[in-house]
Amino acid sequence: MYERVRERGYDSLTAFAEARPTASLVALAEELGPDDIAGVQVFSGLVAEAERNHQVTRLVRGQLVRELCTCLPNGWPAVLDDANRFKVAKALGLWSSFTPTTHEERVRRAGDALLATPPPPGWRPLGPDDELLRTLLPDEEA
Repeated sequence: MYERVRERGYDSLTAFAEARPTASLVALAEELGPDDIAGVQVFSGLVAEAERNHQVTRLVRGQLVRELCTCLPNGWPAVLDDANRFKVAKALGLWSSFTPTTHEERVRRAGDALLATPPPPGWRPLGPDDELLRTLLPDEEA
């Protein structure tokens, strides 16, 4: 996987993924190796790099971007009717499932905050440095 990342001109899996901040893990895996790399392998590699570089919170924010772009391609819904509530719950649930144990509580609180005080309709973060995301999950790694 890392050799394929380098073949594409990136020095890390993180750099490869951050060049595609709205692509799903499956899309990243398919780009690297449609027949032999899975999204979960990409995520495991991203977690390992994030831990080494003390950037796990940034990775967690980036994963929320990926899930929101997949589940809510038109941005945050204006009305949380049953259909939209399901889409939001799916995005938050998938995000939570791809959260390292160290960040589970912070992700739960951030998800609760998004539901309690929804972002503006159409909000669609395009990367981990989105202002609202940084407010919900500020960096705290040393």
